[in-house]
Amino acid sequence: SFYELRECRKRVLIPLIRARLKAKQEQLSKAKENRNDGNGDWIVPYVDTLLDLELPEQRKLEEDQIISLWEFLSAGTDTTSTALQWIMANLVKYPEIQERLYDEIKSVVGQGAEQVKEEDLERMAYLKAVVLEGLRRHPPAHFVLPHAVKEDAELGGYTIPKDAIINFMVAEMGWNAEIWEEPMAFKPERFLNSGGGGEASGFDITGSKEIKMMPFGVGRRICPASGLAMLHLEYFVANLVWQFKWRTVAGEEVDLSEKQEFTMVMKNPLRAQISSRN
Repeated sequence: SFYELRECRKRVLIPLIRARLKAKQEQLSKAKENRNDGNGDWIVPYVDTLLDLELPEQRKLEEDQIISLWEFLSAGTDTTSTALQWIMANLVKYPEIQERLYDEIKSVVGQGAEQVKEEDLERMAYLKAVVLEGLRRHPPAHFVLPHAVKEDAELGGYTIPKDAIINFMVAEMGWNAEIWEEPMAFKPERFLNSGGGGEASGFDITGSKEIKMMPFGVGRRICPASGLAMLHLEYFVANLVWQFKWRTVAGEEVDLSEKQEFTMVMKNPLRAQISSRN
């Protein structure tokens, strides 16, 4: 159950939080003895910002609150990194897609550009199509948070009784052969306009117009960071392809088998041979 999972996380995280707090206090104590602020040029860990945070009622965060904030961070980073690995795995497996993406990036930023910037992304329709296809074919979460119905309801000829728990099969939505042509194939062009100009189709991933897939959920309970996740995925994919050529390791093939962990990860993590494009 979710309660048991929460308690398990507390047992793991609370000792780590307390250990970090103790180390931080010792660091500040030594800094006072040496008459400096103890910060130096160190990168500040995320947990330190939570330990230092003062609430409006002039108190520190409680351990439960720190764990909740950690869960927000973990939920965002784990799902995004999982989606990124799946996308890059398909770009390694299908080099023709990778080269088409590279050509688009070059046409937008120019040959001598050091990196792809955020403002460049909106002009890269194929990049967005690659990311959308990655989320359709390999959604990091195969389920969203469960819901319950308030009263008896009829749906598709079935009776859904009051208080029944409802789960949405996110992956199966994106693999529905009645909606998607060749649903198990990785075809980013399905998200481009059919006119042949290469423009983005304006696909609505939020589900406000229609629901063909829902990697972030839909409606009022949609992932609040879906926009940020799309930005991160487009930015990282663009720069990884712009800077490096990705190939399969000699004698190996990319294995797209799945394994259920916190998210749906690659059973055999991606191994690739990369070389600088510069």
